[in-house]
Amino acid sequence: MNIKKLDDNLSVSPQLTVSDVEDAASLGFKTLVANRPDAEEPGQPSMSDIEAAARENGLDWVYLPVQSGNILDSDVDDFVPMLETAQKPILAFCRSGLRCTVLWALSNARFIPADPLINRAREAGYDLGPLRPRLIQQASKGA
Repeated sequence: MNIKKLDDNLSVSPQLTVSDVEDAASLGFKTLVANRPDAEEPGQPSMSDIEAAARENGLDWVYLPVQSGNILDSDVDDFVPMLETAQKPILAFCRSGLRCTVLWALSNARFIPADPLINRAREAGYDLGPLRPRLIQQASKGA
C-alpha cells in the first residue's frame, strides 16, 4: 500500500487489494472509502470482496464511485457529509489516489483557501494546480 496522508482525518491510496484491508485496519483506519467504480478495468479487485474484507476487519465501508476526470459537484456534495460523519481516520482509494485527493480538495475548498490545498496535495504527490479555478469556485459553496 502506498498511503498518503492529506490531513488528520483522511489519507488516500491507489487501488487496494483484499489483503490490503487487514493492513489498513492494523494501521488504525476506521472507515474505508472506495471512489473507484467497480469493474472500471479488467483485473481490478471487486468492490464486494473489498467491502466484505473491510467488514471482517471492523472497518466501516463507504462506496462513492466517481468517474476519472469527470468529478461532478454532486460527487463533492456526497463526499462532504461523508467526511463529516464517517469514523476517523478514513482511508479512501481509487485507481491512483488522485480522484480521492480531488474530492478531498474540492470538499475542503468550501472552507480552506485553494493554495494550501494544492500545496498539501503536491506534498502527497498529486498535482492539483490545474484545479485552482474550480477550487476557488467551490469556495462560494462554503457554509
